[in-house]
Amino acid sequence: MKKLPLILSIVALAGVIALAIVDLTKGSKKQADPVQTEADAQKGAIVYFNLDRVLAEYDMANDLRSVFETKANSINQEVQRRVNKFQKDANAFQDKINKGLLTQSTAQLQGQKLQEQQASVENYANQKQQEIMEEQQVMLNQIYDAVKTFIDGYNETQGYAMIVATGSSAIISGDIFPNPIVTGAAELDITDALIEGLNAAYVKEKGKTE
Repeated sequence: MKKLPLILSIVALAGVIALAIVDLTKGSKKQADPVQTEADAQKGAIVYFNLDRVLAEYDMANDLRSVFETKANSINQEVQRRVNKFQKDANAFQDKINKGLLTQSTAQLQGQKLQEQQASVENYANQKQQEIMEEQQVMLNQIYDAVKTFIDGYNETQGYAMIVATGSSAIISGDIFPNPIVTGAAELDITDALIEGLNAAYVKEKGKTE
C-alpha cells in the first residue's frame, strides 16, 4: 500500500497571516473631532500624504499589529500541531505496512481513518485561513474609516482643495484607498501633520477607555 500523501494548504495560511500583519490598524467615527496640526501647504491647495508612513507610524496600527500577531501565531501553531499529529500517525501506519504488521482488512480500516483525519486537518486549516482573511478585510475597512474620518475633520479647518494618498501599489490599488496617486512637491506633503494628529487623537480616545 502506498504511503498516504499530506496535502495541506498551510503555506497559504502562513502567507495570508504574514501579509495581514503588515497592514493592520483600526478606527472609529469617534475620531470625527481630530486634533489639528499645521502643514506648510496653503488653503485651496491639492495636498497628499504617504499612506505607507501613516500605517508604519500610527500608534493605533502598532497596537493592533501586536494583538493580531499574537492571535495569528496561536492559530498557526494549532494548525501546525494538527499537521504534525497527522504526519506522525501516517508515518506510523506506513511503517507497520512496510513491516507486514497489519492484515489487509485492518490496514484498509486504519487507512480510511487516516484519510478522514487528513480531511479534517485540511478543513480546519482552510477554515482558519478564511477567518484570517475575513478579519484582515474588516481591519482594512477600519483603516479606511479611521483615516478618512480623521482627514474629513482635519480638512474642515485646513481648507485644502483635495487630499490624495500616495504609497505602495499594493495598498493604494484598492485594498484601502481606491485611487493610485503620483507624488508632488514637498510643501504639499501633509503626512507629518496627519500622523501627529492621528496619534494625538488616538491617545485622547484611548485615555477615555482606560
